[in-house]
Amino acid sequence: MTDGDRTPRGPAAEPPDEGWLSRLFAPVAGFGVTFSEMFKRTVTEQYPFEKVPPQPRYHGRHQLNRHPDGLEKCIGCELCAWACPADAIYVEGADNTDQERYSPGERYGRVYQINYLRCIFCGLCIEACPTRALTMTNEYELAGPTRAGLIFEKPDLLAPLGSGMIAAPHPMVPGTTERDYYQGGVTAAVAEQQAWVDARTTRSEDSVTGADVTGPAAPSDVTEGVAR
Repeated sequence: MTDGDRTPRGPAAEPPDEGWLSRLFAPVAGFGVTFSEMFKRTVTEQYPFEKVPPQPRYHGRHQLNRHPDGLEKCIGCELCAWACPADAIYVEGADNTDQERYSPGERYGRVYQINYLRCIFCGLCIEACPTRALTMTNEYELAGPTRAGLIFEKPDLLAPLGSGMIAAPHPMVPGTTERDYYQGGVTAAVAEQQAWVDARTTRSEDSVTGADVTGPAAPSDVTEGVAR
């Protein structure tokens, strides 16, 4: 398009006159919502005496989950720590052994810390966890008198033992593999696992009293169930 093809424009149109009444209330028009709320009934939540439950998907305190037999889901992969934008998570993994098995896999989270002075509750650590070991609860009361008390350790984060669970360490369910755990094939602890824990407790008590008693070893089908 050349200059000759341009159509000359007339003067800009003047905005319509809204009247003197509109001009009078224009400076206070932005306070319309404020003034309308002033005459509504005030609702005060009586916290902490009356606690209103948060929404189901509220991002609160973290929780380290367990399998139905009590073994831990955390495998110490540290992906949650890498995903945390606030560098609030610290994880140290370790190898499972026949006498110290905390998870169905080859490794488990030996050290797990979350610094709630840094945590921004974004939930990225939850998305990064490959085993659904880490989730977030609805608990939001995390205030404390000291800074050190807001660094939660693994025992603070572990889910409580439910029905049919045995606290780790203990072997896997006989005849199962790591895949069976993640596919829902394990529903509760079995008698063989409880017997192993009882024998371990007896050996520990005997070692304290000075008796030289050797308890039964874990069955081979219990300790060799890890998927290769």
